[in-house]
Amino acid sequence: MFRFLVILLLCGGLHAPRGSAAEPPAELRWIDLTQLPVEGRGWTNTRSCFDRLPASAQGQVPESVWNLSQQSAGLLVRFRSDSPSLSVRWTLTSSELAMRHMPATGVSGIDLYVRTGPTTWRWLAIGQPNSVTNEVRLFSGLPPENREYLLYLPLYNGVRSVALGIPPNSRLEPAGPWGPGDRKPIVFYGTSITQGGCASRPGMAHVAQVGRRLNYPTINLGFSGSGRMEPALGELLAQLDPSVYVLDCLPNLNAALVTERTEPLVRQLRAAHPETPIVLVEDRNYTDAFLMAGRQQTNRDNHAALRAAYERLRADGVKHLYYLPADRLLGSDGDDTVDGSHPTDLGFRHHADAFVEVLSPLLKL
Repeated sequence: MFRFLVILLLCGGLHAPRGSAAEPPAELRWIDLTQLPVEGRGWTNTRSCFDRLPASAQGQVPESVWNLSQQSAGLLVRFRSDSPSLSVRWTLTSSELAMRHMPATGVSGIDLYVRTGPTTWRWLAIGQPNSVTNEVRLFSGLPPENREYLLYLPLYNGVRSVALGIPPNSRLEPAGPWGPGDRKPIVFYGTSITQGGCASRPGMAHVAQVGRRLNYPTINLGFSGSGRMEPALGELLAQLDPSVYVLDCLPNLNAALVTERTEPLVRQLRAAHPETPIVLVEDRNYTDAFLMAGRQQTNRDNHAALRAAYERLRADGVKHLYYLPADRLLGSDGDDTVDGSHPTDLGFRHHADAFVEVLSPLLKL
């Protein structure tokens, strides 16, 4: 019976606990994550269970969006296990494990959390990638107890396969719901920041933080450099049935495009979902804009264009529309980005604080 229960697992992958490179024990039962539902997916008709857009989107969305949709940002697996140890092996789609301004643990690593209370998750282990294919022991020696775990996949790489390894006599099974009631996912559509650049590990991206703090499923549709509010993306977003839409594309737009594309996108979504809240998000203020006049002007122009679109929509009777200003997204000292734009873990914590404050009342939490 234990063997049958264990075969029920789905896509994920980790590395060694606390970054150790210890070899996993020889006798393990390996569970392919494709045997469990992978969370963070808006569609099931994908080429791979680790893709973020349906197969039908190829050729319909810009090529850059399609390519980025094969990176596994926001995908996760929740499971319960009584195992005293956990190993992981995963194969990536790209040998580029890191970027100049983002570590391999965030780009290509796998991140593990454990639930310690009804609404509390704590970090437990990070899978540090050393090559395209990795196999690592995440933890060992835990006292036997049935615990709930949350496993995040890489932010800026894709995965071909992921498997979890546990001792033969241990159990592993899907977790239950996130919380009480009908918890439809929060859909985030945006840019590289939404995708998770430049978090040190997948669980630190603000989309992931919001999910854990609100105990709500999330869908991450962040596309680095390519969150541009095209009609084709609007059509895809309208196919979903979320609890809230979060539109956070301004870092990839100029004021003219904000003016051109915001209202049509909101109307696309509102036509499909008359009652679903929509949150419009200003682009974060560049943290060097206090001295860089051009950067400051870009922020001002974008913010003014988005605020004007918001006011026009409201005046035209569009309901359930909300607004998140830029000055709530980052701190005031400039220490929470790597390059004036992309957040560090501290910057993502500030982002998460702002989003939780806006989203909590919309979800009636």
